[in-house]
Amino acid sequence: MNQPERGGPQHIPRPHDWTAGSSAPWPHTAVVDLDLLEHRLSTRTPGYQKTGAPPPKRHSAVLIALYSDPQPTVVLTRRTQQMRAHSGEVSFPGGGQDPGESLWDTACREAREEIRLDTTLVRKIGELDHLTTFSSQARIVPYVARLPQTPSLTANPGEVEEILHVPLSELLQPGVYSEERWRWPGSDQQRPIYFFYLSDDTVWGATANLLRQLLLTALGLVEHDK
Repeated sequence: MNQPERGGPQHIPRPHDWTAGSSAPWPHTAVVDLDLLEHRLSTRTPGYQKTGAPPPKRHSAVLIALYSDPQPTVVLTRRTQQMRAHSGEVSFPGGGQDPGESLWDTACREAREEIRLDTTLVRKIGELDHLTTFSSQARIVPYVARLPQTPSLTANPGEVEEILHVPLSELLQPGVYSEERWRWPGSDQQRPIYFFYLSDDTVWGATANLLRQLLLTALGLVEHDK
């Protein structure tokens, strides 16, 4: 039986001198348990990833919302082609911090605006490592949260083309994860760029970075500096 073709139409600004990176850091038999993930996040202190990006110009937050139905599933969005930044890309609900707003409130507000998530049902269970992106020079605080059941969501057509419900087990399948090494702008140093090739979409950049970090944390795998 043929494997379904993976990947989507997203534009990947791949440099001409990219090289292949490491293989998936988890066994293909790995299974994610949300209770175990929650425990590991409760004992984990978030750090700050070195991405080589310039100092951030603004602060932002994303919501990594998880639920079981019956298997652990993450909520992602595909941004519309009309968005000024990251158009057509797969991302978590999130955005820039408003004046006087906590970053947790930022993540929840953006989830309400983008996918009409009822954030009274959201329970924060931890944070992943913060990072700064090259393209938007935004420092991202990634909050991980659990939902009690499959959420009822509606896409805001001005921002979201489609809401994606992705089982974490799909991310662990052979041939889904990929790593490449790209050269830092203005430097001879290379940095890892991560990809998850879904059935109709390609997740890459900061979102793939955070998904990888989420899986490593859930599986109790230690991340080594690259």
